[in-house]
Amino acid sequence: MSTIEFNDLLLCNAEFLRPFAINLIRDQEQANDLFQETMFRALSNRDKYNVGTNIKAWLYTIMRNIFINNYRRTTKQQTVIDRSGSDFLLDHNQASVSNAAMERLSMQEIKLAIHALPEIFKTPFELYFEGYKYQEIAEILNEPLGTIKSRIHFARKLLKEQIERQ
Repeated sequence: MSTIEFNDLLLCNAEFLRPFAINLIRDQEQANDLFQETMFRALSNRDKYNVGTNIKAWLYTIMRNIFINNYRRTTKQQTVIDRSGSDFLLDHNQASVSNAAMERLSMQEIKLAIHALPEIFKTPFELYFEGYKYQEIAEILNEPLGTIKSRIHFARKLLKEQIERQ
């Protein structure tokens, strides 16, 4: 198939891609970008098209793959990996949710509840509450990491029970 024949075939079937692009992205400008990228890739990979096969399906596949790759790329760019102490994935786009319990309680009540904890749970929890990481707390208190994690877990559990009673 000559270049001119391929270009004609491509132009005759290209308009079916626009609604598909809009359906994928739901934004007119980004859909136009996706359409243009698809056409560019189709032209640059013309040698990979098998004559006689369904060109619409070939074009849809190119567009879908570009969309998926772009989606994965933007998702990775919005995720930060924190390698300090324990590994966590932090999502920058995560919206904060209002907590009804925090609205009802004053900071003074929370501090009183923390102060009422048994000493074995209070010290690690206070350090955690101040912003220290589990590993740092374990080093400060000279305790195993698992012990610190369980003490903080139980401190949270006790605080939750104490707050629910109020």
